[in-house]
Amino acid sequence: MTSTAIPSAPRRSTFAQPIMAGLVTALVGYTSSFAVVLTGLRAVGATDAQAASGLFALTIALAICAVGLAWFTKRPITTAWSTPGAALLAGAAAVNFGWNEAVGAFIMTGVLIAATGAIPWLGRTLAAIPVPLAQAMLAGVLLKLCLAPFVALSTIPLHVAPVIVVWLLFLRFSPRWAVPAAMAAALGIAGFSMGRADAAGVMGQLLPSLEFTAPAFSLAAFTAITLPLFVVTMASQNVPGVAVLASFNYETPWRASMLATGLGSSAAAFLGGHAINLAAISAALAAGDEAGEDRSRRWIAAVSSGGFYILLGLASAAITALATASPEGLLEAAAGLALLATLGSSASSALSDPSSRMSSLVAFLIAGSGLSFAGIGGAFWALVAGLTLRLLIERKRH
Repeated sequence: MTSTAIPSAPRRSTFAQPIMAGLVTALVGYTSSFAVVLTGLRAVGATDAQAASGLFALTIALAICAVGLAWFTKRPITTAWSTPGAALLAGAAAVNFGWNEAVGAFIMTGVLIAATGAIPWLGRTLAAIPVPLAQAMLAGVLLKLCLAPFVALSTIPLHVAPVIVVWLLFLRFSPRWAVPAAMAAALGIAGFSMGRADAAGVMGQLLPSLEFTAPAFSLAAFTAITLPLFVVTMASQNVPGVAVLASFNYETPWRASMLATGLGSSAAAFLGGHAINLAAISAALAAGDEAGEDRSRRWIAAVSSGGFYILLGLASAAITALATASPEGLLEAAAGLALLATLGSSASSALSDPSSRMSSLVAFLIAGSGLSFAGIGGAFWALVAGLTLRLLIERKRH
């Protein structure tokens, strides 16, 4: 007697793996840098309510862009807020303008980002800025913020030391979650250390709200915020984001991506957001093997990340209230830990080429000095000085 084997149905990849990859992408992206965003927005004049509105607006804008780009292109294109840009804002507190002018500068940043997709020569002009110089400016901007965790050890050691310990432990055993774990520890410590009145305030701000800000436009804000924010967002987020996707053999639709994130940035700016862009580091989570073996379905991870970002955005008001009630310096310390890896990679890139090392070093020092001249912050002058030194001295040597 013979038996006939029943052919098994072909295995089909499910949606579970890319959806989980999208969840991880959103969790890592949000929890590892929300403190940097809040610190940056408040540094240029936002109230706590306006900073919470900006955080929520950025989350919604990047979620819409991620869903739209991934859905229509069927590629795992993820978006994020500009973390280096937020760090740049944190170093711009000394400049002499108000929140309305900062919002106007955010709007113009979005316009420039969109223009790089619509106007080819603008993209070529941006590409002419030496990458080491842009990275040197970013490293200088990050320096003061990255010192915050260690400075805080002398002022609030009992609050900061546990955060650093948690960060180190996760850095040893689960590096991807080191920064989110440190952020969670900081928020937990803030919750335990606040008084009853502060706790009531947090509970009363569970639902997010959006606050419209009428923009004001000025040359000082354009030079101090728009130009440096545009350069670091493009050089440190959008260009690497394209490279990350290319490493997984996905081509990024440059024109569509820049138009979407640029217009999304300008729209979010009216509500307090500074800039959104292509994701760089977290892009690998949605484009790599963690999103499933079936490459044709990895775009689902990018779409799901947008949905999870919206859910996280709903907690923006409560997170902002909790961060506001935390001991002074704790939020900045957590933000500094989040940016240490970025500082390391930026400094390494800035000083890697011996032929341009001096101009990069000067740009780094000026950006890190906190220089403010003629109402314009150090990031702009770092670019000017670095480009001048490169053109007048370094090019003549070669």
